[in-house]
Amino acid sequence: MSKVVIHRGVVYTSGQTAADAGDCVEKQTKSCLAKIDALLAEAGTSKSNALNATIWLKDIEADFKRMNGVWNEWVEADNKPTRATVQAAMARPSILVEIQVTAALPE
Repeated sequence: MSKVVIHRGVVYTSGQTAADAGDCVEKQTKSCLAKIDALLAEAGTSKSNALNATIWLKDIEADFKRMNGVWNEWVEADNKPTRATVQAAMARPSILVEIQVTAALPE
């Protein structure tokens, strides 16, 4: 699996998790977003060029509000990408959140 794919000026990241960040959805979300920031930078772009995000939560009822608070601190007010957030079974029991972001390369 690739962590990043670039095609025709669009950067696709794989879903990022942070099972090593403990059992706190806020910490896991911050860790996921830090990984995404690093991947986007490696690809030559940033969250300023984000187009779309998909967020999977292990327990949307319990964790949406806290995850969303971290997301709102991370996302830029002038560039809010489209986003879908759903509840899903995770690959490991310790994973509370997984995030995937698609961004454009700067022109």
